[in-house]
Amino acid sequence: MNVQGKKVLITGGSSGIGLATATELVHKGAQVFIVGRRDNVVTQAVEQLRAAGGQADGIDADVGTKEGRGRALAAARVSMSGVDILINSAGGVRAGRLEDTPECDIEKMVQVNLLAPILLARAAMPDLRASRDSMIVNVSSGIALVGVPFYTTYAAVKAGISHFGEALRRELKGEGVHVLTVYPGATDTPMMTSSRAGPDLGFVREPASAVAKAIIQGIETNALQVIRGGEVREAMIAQNRTDPLVLDDKFTSLKPKLAEAVKDHFAL
Repeated sequence: MNVQGKKVLITGGSSGIGLATATELVHKGAQVFIVGRRDNVVTQAVEQLRAAGGQADGIDADVGTKEGRGRALAAARVSMSGVDILINSAGGVRAGRLEDTPECDIEKMVQVNLLAPILLARAAMPDLRASRDSMIVNVSSGIALVGVPFYTTYAAVKAGISHFGEALRRELKGEGVHVLTVYPGATDTPMMTSSRAGPDLGFVREPASAVAKAIIQGIETNALQVIRGGEVREAMIAQNRTDPLVLDDKFTSLKPKLAEAVKDHFAL
C-alpha cells in the first residue's frame, strides 16, 4: 500500500508509538487524525505534526468508552472525509500478581486493549470498505506471543487482539481491507515510565521511532505481522512453542526480581 494521500485514524496517537507512527506517516504524505485522552497533549501533538509539514488534526476522547469511540470516529470523518487506515494503538497496563490486581483495572485493560479496537474496527468498516484499498493495524505486544509473569491480564487482552486481527484478516480477504498485527517489545514510551524492568530481565527498550518505521514498512508491504525484538525474541517465541517448560523454569528464577521491578508498572 502506498500511504501517500491516505487518511489515517490513530488511537493513542498523541504519544508513544502512536505519535511516532503519525510522524512517519505525515512525512510520507498521509493525512492523520490522532486521538488521545488529554486535550493539551493532543493539541501539542497536532501542532508538532503540523510543524513538520503534515496534514494533522485530532481530538481528546477515551476510546475505551462508547461515547469516546463515537466522538473520535465522527470527528475523523468530518476532518478527513473518511478513513483509509485505522491504527489501534491506544493501550493500557497494570502489572502485578493477578490476585492483587483491582477488578476495575482488569476491566479497564479489557476495555482499552481489546474491546475498543474490536468495536472501533466494526464502526469504521463502512469507511474502510468505501476506500477499496484500506487497512486496520492493531498494536498488540510481544507479551501476546510469550506470556510473562505479573502481566496475566495484559497478555490475555493482547493475545486476544492478535487473534481478532488474524480472524478478521481472513474474514475480509479479497474485499479490499487488509489487517496487520504489530508485536512491539519493550519500547521507550510514557507507558513504560513506571516500569523498572531492564535488559537483565529481558526488557531491552527500543525507541518508539524504530517501531513506527517498522509499522510503516509493514503497511507499505501489506505484511501480515510485524514482530520486534530481533533474533532473541524469535528464539523465545520458537522455544515457547517447542519447549515451554524451559521458559517456565527461566521465569521462575527471575520471579522475585521481576516482581519488584514491575510492581509499580501502571498506565491506565
